[in-house]
Amino acid sequence: MAASGCALSKLEFVADDTLRWYEPADGVFYGFCGTCGSTLFWRSDGDADWVSIAAGTLDKPTGLSTKAAWWTDTAGDYHRLDPVIPSYTVEPD
Repeated sequence: MAASGCALSKLEFVADDTLRWYEPADGVFYGFCGTCGSTLFWRSDGDADWVSIAAGTLDKPTGLSTKAAWWTDTAGDYHRLDPVIPSYTVEPD
């Protein structure tokens, strides 16, 4: 999933009552659409003033660009890696 982010203190939530929050573990929070279930945001108490935002939820033009690709060794065979950006694989067990 492509993501962007910002300081939580800079983000304003303007939503109707469909925004839901889920805490799957202590200090980890996911914001999602209560109608369709799509993940919108996530944050953790480990970095309390940062929120990650699912990039696919943003209206165009976003002004975003890819800075790195992660877990590339598990990418689908349809995914084309851009050789210009850094890419990282999963660490071996």
